[in-house]
Amino acid sequence: MNAKVIFISLAAGAFAVLTVGCAGQAPTPKAGQWNDKILENDLVELHIVPRIGGRVMQYKLADHPFFWVNPELVNAEPPQSGLGPDGEWLNYGGAKLWPAPQGWDKDEQWPGPPDAVLDAGPYAMEVLSTDPAEQAVRLSSAEDRRSGIRFSRVITLRSGTTCVQVDATMTNIDDKVRRWGIWDHIQFDAANRRGKGANKNLWAYCPLNPQSRFPKGYDVQYGLVNNPSFKPDYENAMMRVHYRHLVGKAGVDSTAGWVATVDATAGYAFVHRFEYQPDKPYPDNSSVEFWSNGTGQFAAWGKINTQGETPEDIPFVLESEIISPYARLEPGEHYTFSYEWCSARIPKKSPVVSCNNLCVACRPFVAELKNGKLSLGGAYGVFYEGSIRFSLIDAEGKPTILLKSVPVSPVKPVDMERISALLARKKIPPSAVRVAVDLIDKNGKTLAQLAETKITRNR
Repeated sequence: MNAKVIFISLAAGAFAVLTVGCAGQAPTPKAGQWNDKILENDLVELHIVPRIGGRVMQYKLADHPFFWVNPELVNAEPPQSGLGPDGEWLNYGGAKLWPAPQGWDKDEQWPGPPDAVLDAGPYAMEVLSTDPAEQAVRLSSAEDRRSGIRFSRVITLRSGTTCVQVDATMTNIDDKVRRWGIWDHIQFDAANRRGKGANKNLWAYCPLNPQSRFPKGYDVQYGLVNNPSFKPDYENAMMRVHYRHLVGKAGVDSTAGWVATVDATAGYAFVHRFEYQPDKPYPDNSSVEFWSNGTGQFAAWGKINTQGETPEDIPFVLESEIISPYARLEPGEHYTFSYEWCSARIPKKSPVVSCNNLCVACRPFVAELKNGKLSLGGAYGVFYEGSIRFSLIDAEGKPTILLKSVPVSPVKPVDMERISALLARKKIPPSAVRVAVDLIDKNGKTLAQLAETKITRNR
């Protein structure tokens, strides 16, 4: 099947061009394709393709690839121009850096894609470390005269964790002031991996801002305002995006510093972690944005338009994106936006209700003492390989170890109910009021507290 080209008008007189391929699960590039560089540990693999916009083309946890890769362009020789035959965008997929905000009305907006330099041009790659304990590369773009910037990012993978540290830097190469945000843009595979159509259990979660500038807590930036893909949970202050292969885009001014994309069919979670800066303005007034690729209706040219005659016209892709605050740069100045990509196995058909630097929580941690026995509840996905330690805390805050070591891994969900079986013969002193769980890495170092909860007593 030949790639299709779909023209979408986003502003009067300006067009974005999207090159797509056939639907279904996208293949994962193998070593040697596109001259890629692979960073890997015992948990994850990163496939980096410097010559195509410095992309991270794939991120895998165990045998699960998260990113969408255009099957029509796998291992394709990129044209010297960086563009298609008619100047169109070659949408390879994966993860890349873009400047924000996007737009076609003025010079202070990035009019891509297509973009032959920052999105599709070759990046120089420097290997900074090959030590298995900490592997790192730096990717650097050419100078882009249109935006007046050069991008670079250092990607670091350490042993024993799924978390990848990304330090993205934007440098002003112009002779005048430039003002942009850094946009970390990832395309996730939203296809049904065991059949046709979309993955009906692909979700994204991001905490809503209790003082949001948006009346609904989020802003529909593209498509219909009543798009059923956007399903905010106001009771729990959570923005939820359910992929339904309907076109639309939404922004969230979230202050929480994380967004999780969840394949609930298979039980995998991918997390962006970043630091929100409340005293600075953001492009589109949003720290997190979602693009749902698909068919459906959208408003443009003063009318309602329909995109895609059949579902196969447009691939199954959900984009989860984070954006830095604006950085005002004098000539020669630079700004760095640091963030993490982390992943974990979670119970199938589970949401994400919270996140920290160690894990995602699918069901909150609870502890109940009944008839002298302590039972636990909760479900987690951890980002580190190692063990967890359970301690009882008294009213004065003094801990007593209850269980010293329970093995955990990012490739296996952590089910607190199952751990309860290990507590059957443990005596719980009357002074215990709380239970704390600490995460210990594979080298025996205590990282931090994973969770803590009050003990509920029932007779």
